[in-house]
Amino acid sequence: MAVSFLSINFIINKRQSLTLLRFKLYTPIMGNIQPKMLTRMGLNDNMARSMAMATIAKHCKHDSQEQILSTLDDIIHHPEDYRNDSIWGKLAAVLAPDLIPSMAFDLREAPLPYAVYGSEGIDALSERQMETAMRLPVTVAGALMPDGCAGYGLPIGGVLATDSHVVIPYAVGKDIGCRMSLTILDAEPDFLKKHHDRAVKAITEYTAFGLDGILPNRTYHPLFDRCEWRDIPVLKKLREKAIRQLGSSGKGNHFVDICEVVLPPTNIMGMNEGRYLGILSHSGSRGLGAAIADHYTTIAKETCRLPRQAGPFAWLNLNSEAGQQYWTCMELAGAYSAVNHDCIHENVARALRLKPLATISNHHNYAWRETLNDGTAVIVHRKGATPAHAGELGIIPGSMATPGYIVSGRGCCESVFSASHGAGRTMSRLDAHNSISRYALRKHLAECGVTLIGGTTEEAPAAYKDIDAVMEAQKELVNIEGTIIPKIVRMSEE
Repeated sequence: MAVSFLSINFIINKRQSLTLLRFKLYTPIMGNIQPKMLTRMGLNDNMARSMAMATIAKHCKHDSQEQILSTLDDIIHHPEDYRNDSIWGKLAAVLAPDLIPSMAFDLREAPLPYAVYGSEGIDALSERQMETAMRLPVTVAGALMPDGCAGYGLPIGGVLATDSHVVIPYAVGKDIGCRMSLTILDAEPDFLKKHHDRAVKAITEYTAFGLDGILPNRTYHPLFDRCEWRDIPVLKKLREKAIRQLGSSGKGNHFVDICEVVLPPTNIMGMNEGRYLGILSHSGSRGLGAAIADHYTTIAKETCRLPRQAGPFAWLNLNSEAGQQYWTCMELAGAYSAVNHDCIHENVARALRLKPLATISNHHNYAWRETLNDGTAVIVHRKGATPAHAGELGIIPGSMATPGYIVSGRGCCESVFSASHGAGRTMSRLDAHNSISRYALRKHLAECGVTLIGGTTEEAPAAYKDIDAVMEAQKELVNIEGTIIPKIVRMSEE
């Protein structure tokens, strides 16, 4: 590696005695390789360029610029010669994906049996998607929740248990760690009669939504000091964006509500019966999760070749480097989502000048290592489904004008210990946009006593299934522990 030398002479004068010291300051410059040089060579892919720079920094400290550029030129034109190279093998695989060992898999002739809840409200496309998932050779069990609706690959409301050595990125989904979170506050709902304007201001100024939703004051968290951000290339370039988006929510059906929480005399939280003010939120890992999903799904499709209709179900082997990296990234995105909700709730509660009494939360776009009742170890993918093991607390929302519910799981094995994650859509967003007017939405919300900040007709209550019918369809899966009634709702205007 080329080195620049700066000889510095300096004099230290101490009690009339002079000492002359000379030393050399070494400044490593990695052969003076710059990213734009790699681009000119043909490394136009961001991941390949970043990987090349990282490899140079780590392994080429004593190589000249000429040596480094010569090696890179050879890798670009002959990647097959480097596929097993301990230093350059990963870059060679990125430049020539066909070098990555891949395997072709056939589907089962018929899908494994699976439970469907609320089948009368499930569309045909969702059923076809679920049947494809149940034909995968790695599938062990599955279930479709009553809020089921068509998604990409696995339907929303789909639960898929696979062999314990594989994970399917798109069965987790793009919004990794999408999450419900409820904070019960030390105030009654009558608080809003006197402090409605304060509540509107709090939920307006201390939340942000949409693709560019960013809070005015940046919040830092120790999560961003974790080594994964440095060690995994895809995370390294996402860290700054994740810091910038902390405390914000996405678009679509993501929301932050100030709500009324009604607890019955006997509830699993052990709280007093009564009506409380609460903060309810629904959002995930923002751009972080989407980028992770896209990156590792691309790798999965390169290494796991499936029939065309099953393409989105390409999996990663958890014993492979890519599989281990995805799992680490997924867990980090889930932790980021949890921290994101914490920031939202802390900011809004502080603005309301109220204190939390209890919190409840759960993921619903995630994969877990679990064991079925027969002792089989599996990876359970829940894409828009709430974990519902015996006694496990969760939240199932309705819509911006209908109740949601605090629930506890009943541990039903047939549902793969799962329940719905909401009411589920009856209309596509486009159909809702075209058939529901803004005036009709505002009129309905006024009748329900709901203040909407932002939001679109695409998320109107009429676009969703009847939440009480959904809860009836899964009464074997969960117990209702409390009711959540929306009062002030904040959503994206996108």
